[in-house]
Amino acid sequence: MKIQRSLAASAAVIPALLIASPKETLDLIYATQQFNEVAMAPDGRHVAWAEARPNLDRTPSANASIYLCDIAGGAPRRISGEDAALCDEHGLSWSPDGRQLAFLSDRQLKQQPQLYLAPAAGGAPRMLTNLSGFLASPRWSPDGRTIALLNIAETRDAAGPVEAAAHESGEVAEHIAEARLVLVDAATGAARTISPPDIYVYEYDWSPDSRQIAFISAPGSGDSNWWLARLSAIETMTGTVHELYRPRAQIAVPRWSPDGRQIAFIQGLMSDAGSTGGDIWTVPSSGGPARNLTPGRMSSPSWLHWQPESGRLLFSEFANGGCSVGELDTADGRATTLWQGYERIDTGNGGEELSLSLAADGKTTALVRRSFLQPPEVFLGPIGRWRPLTRANGNLKPLWGRAESVQWTSDGFHVQGWLIYPRDFDPLKRYPLVVHIHGGPAGQATPGWGGMASSLAAEGYFVFEPNPRGSYGQGEAFTAANVRDFGYGDLRDILNGLEHVLGAYPVDARRLGVCGWSYGGYMTMWALTQTGRFRAAMAGAGIANWQSYYGQNMIDQWMIPYFGASAYDDPSVYARSSPINFIKRVSTPTLIMVGDSDKECPAPQSYEYWHALRALGVETKLVVYENEGHGFRNPAHIEDSLVRTVDWFDAHLR
Repeated sequence: MKIQRSLAASAAVIPALLIASPKETLDLIYATQQFNEVAMAPDGRHVAWAEARPNLDRTPSANASIYLCDIAGGAPRRISGEDAALCDEHGLSWSPDGRQLAFLSDRQLKQQPQLYLAPAAGGAPRMLTNLSGFLASPRWSPDGRTIALLNIAETRDAAGPVEAAAHESGEVAEHIAEARLVLVDAATGAARTISPPDIYVYEYDWSPDSRQIAFISAPGSGDSNWWLARLSAIETMTGTVHELYRPRAQIAVPRWSPDGRQIAFIQGLMSDAGSTGGDIWTVPSSGGPARNLTPGRMSSPSWLHWQPESGRLLFSEFANGGCSVGELDTADGRATTLWQGYERIDTGNGGEELSLSLAADGKTTALVRRSFLQPPEVFLGPIGRWRPLTRANGNLKPLWGRAESVQWTSDGFHVQGWLIYPRDFDPLKRYPLVVHIHGGPAGQATPGWGGMASSLAAEGYFVFEPNPRGSYGQGEAFTAANVRDFGYGDLRDILNGLEHVLGAYPVDARRLGVCGWSYGGYMTMWALTQTGRFRAAMAGAGIANWQSYYGQNMIDQWMIPYFGASAYDDPSVYARSSPINFIKRVSTPTLIMVGDSDKECPAPQSYEYWHALRALGVETKLVVYENEGHGFRNPAHIEDSLVRTVDWFDAHLR
């Protein structure tokens, strides 16, 4: 049974315990075993992973357990013991000799994680630290004596702009909590903070001699100032900081070369911290000019690893809707593709996209693979010759149809997208279609398991997922092609792709919908002001008015690279892309959803669009989810938002 539809304009705050009617696709998603992280031991003898058990009862939970497996044979074992209570375990990092696994867990001090060590040969883990606050990203020094990690001492809450904002009252003042580098003695657990108190550290990497750490940081608020971050190095004994590079764009994934002479990183136009794409750059570790190793590359490198013997850079990248792994000669810039595929690969550790975990030989790898048709599993082996290590989801089958890569040209650009077929597809029938626009804009619709698009396809829709200009996968110039042009060229790319699909597939052009979240929510709001093609829409966490948004969101620094100036210095460039300035053109029934504590796309933006549609007599509904940020965490809210979306399109496109 579906949620009862109400076509009258209304606003509602969803109480925390509301549970929507279950759907078959949600049952499949919640039955899927999720692998949050995977880490290969340097000696190649063991692999560890963190898994979150299937959430069949839909309860909010951060529980994950770490398992360790001897690659030579034997069953995986839970390092906390099979009878231990559930807890939150993550942050896997192997010692250089492969004998110990460091990780973070709240197994003893509930809600306060600490750093633990577990012997690879077996035995109870040992709590190493007694720190307070948020901990993340443990990493061993190459000499095996020290473990570095990031610590926000003032709070235990998860960090990042997608998390829910605190509710404020009284006099409002900016409270800045910095993520700082902490060094922990691996033998004694003695900890000392080495990074300055006035900067927020985002990512880091040890020098090969263990005497320095390269890190990316910025002063002030961690959520907002990542877009201003610089590359520095700190001496581990003295705490002396040397700034190495002030980038022209955003930087991520710093990696120190094996000879200690260079630091590699990704630099490019990035709209979100943690969603990495750009070109591969290096800078001398002693300071000096940076060098772009991949100018003009028609893809988006996202992750790096120096190969210890050859000195080449192993990298992974977004490429034309899929991903690939390659190797780069840093001397002449020549790259060789080692593997490419239409799927998603990662290790989860550190939040790095498309990452691999490698043994010290630079050849043996571990990773999680997933695609439209393959649920996630842990794989091992040489690059491109991986074999499955786990088969936890072997009995799960997709409820949606097959997917095809669709390619077209638009304004001289090569553009790619995905078309997911409806469940039980019949070529003699014509189907409704929903355009699902990804967030970002710097991101890529990539094959995955489950989610909004797959769920709509399981309900009988063609789903079109375009990667318009501004996306990853076609090179840095393509990613930057929507700068100062939001809603114009990118919408043309989407509509040209839609015309291609309508001409080649059995889609009913009278039954078209559009939806998206974040930048996809904005593009949905914008599209309705520019075309009447769509009969229904869902705008999730969208942006109605760029000028008011500039003063409402908590990450305003991301806007400067895209708009070229603040809303106060150049209001016209913000006004020309604001849906609210063209709102009287909208006639499409629109469902709007948002979290009440969203830092990135605050709820007032959704209220503003909804209020305008109501005033104009356009059918609309606004749903606000309690205590949710930009990324929903409560399974009941995730389920409710998906069911409402399907019901909305069913009501208008069936």
